[in-house]
Amino acid sequence: MPTTPTRESALKLLPLAAFFILGAISVVIWWVPLTSSFALALRDDQYTHILLILPMSAALIFLDWKAPGASSGLAMSLGSASLGSVSLGSVLLVVAASVTFYVRWRVVALPFDERLSLNMLALVVWWIAAFILCFGTSAFQRELFPLCFLFGMVPLPGFVLNRIVILLQQGSAAAAHFLFVVARVPVEQEGLLVHIPGLTVEVARECSSIRSSSMLLVTTMVLAQLLLRSPWQKALVIAVAIPLSVAKNGLRIFVIAMLATRVDPSFLTGRLHREGGIIFFLIALGAVFLLLWMFRRGEAKKPGIGSTGISASGVL
Repeated sequence: MPTTPTRESALKLLPLAAFFILGAISVVIWWVPLTSSFALALRDDQYTHILLILPMSAALIFLDWKAPGASSGLAMSLGSASLGSVSLGSVLLVVAASVTFYVRWRVVALPFDERLSLNMLALVVWWIAAFILCFGTSAFQRELFPLCFLFGMVPLPGFVLNRIVILLQQGSAAAAHFLFVVARVPVEQEGLLVHIPGLTVEVARECSSIRSSSMLLVTTMVLAQLLLRSPWQKALVIAVAIPLSVAKNGLRIFVIAMLATRVDPSFLTGRLHREGGIIFFLIALGAVFLLLWMFRRGEAKKPGIGSTGISASGVL
């Protein structure tokens, strides 16, 4: 019948319409936490990565939507969604709403940062629940990475972030100490203090490199997902990004300290110290690309893995 294509198109638009309605509801409910998180990311370097999460996740889903075979995954109608998908999505919606109710009504007194974290966690769970409810569990499995990637929007509460910063400080001091030993420079380490002849370096909180470490981890996760097929190789590359974050900061401390003691003390306060983080970030990113290239070469020798399509979820 002539109306059949129109009816099919309308049916395919139903899940999208339902998803956008649930998304609009979430924006109304969580408007204050959402804007507070973006404001926090703009004013505090420790949370800058939050600004990247939503656009990256949306871009990955959009690319996969346009990829061959997406019609069997994402472009499905509400009527074809299984009962299990509706049940799971509904349960997660209730969980998200319950957490928000718990936080909003101050059932237990919590600091602002913890309330913000719980609110944003509930928002992400609501989005994932809406996706499952509208598109089904098969589509959720296909888009597992970009959807779970949204949890990166949840600001870490202070007690968690402080612990991470301390670990980065300790790791950076140890990495710098190791480089001085390798360079045969007399060195002693006392906690976060690194002593070399003519200079004592303290790895302060500002020197923990939390911002660039977060950015490196986020970038590595996306690149690994896009360029690799094997789950264990993806996990390995992402895991390597963590010690790389520490190593690059240790290298930065080592280089600045050596330049200050061997060339000019002004390097301690110069542009390399204030703005040189991007150089060492690129060095670490280059190491990530090298590892990705090695794994890609290995996968190229195994054409039987996956299919021939390329999607935002990896090479399938």
